[in-house]
Amino acid sequence: MSCTLLSSPLQGFTDFRFRNAFQKYFGGIDTFYAPYIRLNGKMVIKANYDRDIQPKNNDTLEVIPQIMTNDADEFIFVSKFVQSLGYKELNWNLGCPYPMVTNKCLGSGLINNPDRIDRILDRIHTETDIVVSMKMRMGYEHALEIIDTFPVLGKYPLKNIAIHARIGKQLYKGGVDLDGFQRCVDHSPHKLYYNGDITTVASYRAMVERFPTIDHWMMGRGLIADPFLPSMIKNQTEEYPVDRFEIFSKFHDTLFSSYEQKLKGDKQVIMKMASFWGYFGTPFSNSAKIINKIKKAKTIEAYDAVVAQVLENERSLATSINYA
Repeated sequence: MSCTLLSSPLQGFTDFRFRNAFQKYFGGIDTFYAPYIRLNGKMVIKANYDRDIQPKNNDTLEVIPQIMTNDADEFIFVSKFVQSLGYKELNWNLGCPYPMVTNKCLGSGLINNPDRIDRILDRIHTETDIVVSMKMRMGYEHALEIIDTFPVLGKYPLKNIAIHARIGKQLYKGGVDLDGFQRCVDHSPHKLYYNGDITTVASYRAMVERFPTIDHWMMGRGLIADPFLPSMIKNQTEEYPVDRFEIFSKFHDTLFSSYEQKLKGDKQVIMKMASFWGYFGTPFSNSAKIINKIKKAKTIEAYDAVVAQVLENERSLATSINYA
């Protein structure tokens, strides 16, 4: 079975700068979901949301915008905005697990309110012609919450539902609930996409074997931690390119330059890149030390020196293993 690979949106990480750099150096992702647009009751699109999904900033990518809301008027407003830019689909985020969101009955905190979901979807499908897809967790408190939404969701022609196989209060702790996801497969009338803990080629293959009817796979943290992963999955290999660190270095420098143009001052740029290294460092040896050194860098020059040393150490380690 052919697979479709999707980039899950991570707020603060997978903006158009990351997406374009990723696509240039790695590839393998068929569709990118943009981080959510959130209005907070004001019918105004913030400049950073606008910039992120402008077609000119995504001209080599297939991108689907996303909204986080519990209000039909906001949903309709954003639908018209994204349609004005040429988008035909809007993804609704019912997956965000963070308490600052869920406490406001947003993200996964809305899943336990099927009646409210019904009212919103009814107005969207009555008053707009936008294609709606969903990004969900299996609930916030327990994994049966999503099952209670399926009779409501079944009333509407949703394009698909991407399900992260955890509940909201887990955040990203603990394992994914594969039995819970199978329950969703058994009960949902819609096409489902799988999301959660695809971090290696082996873990992807295990998911394919477990869920043979699923052909769309969404990656979030695993994609940032190992940007080679999607192309390796597509090429059916567990071998990294021989010039792995050279490719990563070019990607890193492109990403760095794009944020250097956006942010003001060494401190802001280093803080931004340090947040990425929280993921980038995962496959590297001594990742905790790497991140600590990067956070301690006070200047761009110091940061560059740390990164250069990290890549040289990893390159040397890989060479020694290959020749052992």
